[in-house]
Amino acid sequence: MARKYFGTDGIRGATNVAPMTAAMAMKVGMAAGAHFRRGDHRHRVVIGKDTRLSGYMLENALVAGFTSVGMDVVLLGPMPTPAVAMLTHSMRADMGVMISASHNPYADNGIKLFGPDGFKLSDADELAIEALIDGEVPLAQSADIGRARRVEDARGRYIHFAKSTFPEELTLDGLKIVVDCANGAAYQVAPSALWELGAEVIAIGVTPNGKNINDGVGSTAPGTLCETVVGSGAHIGIALDGDADRLIVVDEQGKVVDGDQLMATIAGGWARQGRLAGGGLVATVMSNLGLERHLSAQGLGLIRTAVGDRYVLEKMRSSGYNVGGEQSGHIILSDYATTGDGLVASLQVLAELVRAGAPASEVLHRFDPLPQLLKNVRFKGGKPLDDPRVKDVIAAAEAELDGKGRLVIRASGTEPVIRVMAEGDDKAQVETVVDRICGVVAEVAA
Repeated sequence: MARKYFGTDGIRGATNVAPMTAAMAMKVGMAAGAHFRRGDHRHRVVIGKDTRLSGYMLENALVAGFTSVGMDVVLLGPMPTPAVAMLTHSMRADMGVMISASHNPYADNGIKLFGPDGFKLSDADELAIEALIDGEVPLAQSADIGRARRVEDARGRYIHFAKSTFPEELTLDGLKIVVDCANGAAYQVAPSALWELGAEVIAIGVTPNGKNINDGVGSTAPGTLCETVVGSGAHIGIALDGDADRLIVVDEQGKVVDGDQLMATIAGGWARQGRLAGGGLVATVMSNLGLERHLSAQGLGLIRTAVGDRYVLEKMRSSGYNVGGEQSGHIILSDYATTGDGLVASLQVLAELVRAGAPASEVLHRFDPLPQLLKNVRFKGGKPLDDPRVKDVIAAAEAELDGKGRLVIRASGTEPVIRVMAEGDDKAQVETVVDRICGVVAEVAA
């Protein structure tokens, strides 16, 4: 059954435009609260947010919704998404909520939900909550209305957790690290954790004002980080996104290292240490074919899933893998976390850098990626991918690339665009294929 409100990563959209309104946030709180009220204990939900201006509005609306159905609320303030997941489990909450639109501009926002185990919700849970959103949710009796309180030590708890994932026998002493927090949720915790582990830290993207999250900084805009790393003579740069569940790295020469290279680095290191589970890693259909070939040369496998870190995690859990993620920088290390954690992943990358005793440019570029091109075609409505003309041009492209590359075409789960990606040994052929498909999709979507 298709979901009405939930996309690939919660509910997301432009704020004060349906569905991302205060009224909807309150309904989500009521519905999710009712869904997770199981048993006769006092129920609790933890709520974190990033630094978007609209976070105040949505936070208050969610509090109203949850308390109205009898759930107590613990407010964490600005915290990374993985911190919310971790604290949901460690504080024995019945569920967790993160208010964030991740790497999107400040005008967007979203609501991500976690179960009591700290994992994102299943499709079944989301469908059940959607049914309650559109139905009637019974309210608590007056004496049973929930309470809300803020906790002051949430940041300290997460910093302690993140530091505990770094190998005890290693230190970051002597490393100069530039960390870009995207003016987002990790603007306090990430620099603090790195500094406490011994690094000399240069922090950028740490002055949020409600409107500058992901604006020219962060993992989707690494230009400033590249310049700062080179200009300061730093050994490495770390870029997180708005809610810090995504990681991109910059080497000492100012070159960007994407999630595929970082997964290859971590998986290779863990394999040498005998701690890589599953004999490989899990990635999505968007990961470069070069990653697959690199892993195969080491006797390691690659399992691909649909786009979305939730699908990566589902496959990791069902097949016994402990490393997985996306080219975009969502890296899940299930030995430590229940979702992508940019800071924890960066600490594993830094551990490999320290062990190697070599520059980041030598350690982190593990393979030569095949030429890959991704373009987006925006559409107003309908299902362009069901049109016969689009199907025909896709079939022709697949035949052309057979044995020489891959083609991945999908509708985005977070915005009204068709994503067209091709990769192969011949760059010119890849560009031609993508442009041809995009042209037909644009005609159909007009």
